[in-house]
Amino acid sequence: MNFFISDAMAEGGQAAQQGGDMFQLLMMIGIFFAIMYFMIIRPQTKKAKEHQALLDGLRKGDEIATASGILGKIHKMDDNFVQLKVAENTIITIQRHAVGSVMPKGTVKNL
Repeated sequence: MNFFISDAMAEGGQAAQQGGDMFQLLMMIGIFFAIMYFMIIRPQTKKAKEHQALLDGLRKGDEIATASGILGKIHKMDDNFVQLKVAENTIITIQRHAVGSVMPKGTVKNL
């Protein structure tokens, strides 16, 4: 007789345990997505915003370095392209998003 009571309690305990397992699984998935957000997604969006601010701040005469390492002075600009003066009588056209960084004034002259 005592065996039947133990079986009934074990079944009730098993059902409660399955609900707890589901909660733990959902918590682990939530923690995983939170880690992915703070380690990958947030830094990328922050870097993209900084780069967009850099592109919005470009002016004629700024000295820049492209993503491929070309140094030059902005000669002419429009919404999509930038013309760089890289040497005397040498002007190249690059896409605006290829600008990597703005260099300090006098960098191109020192080269």
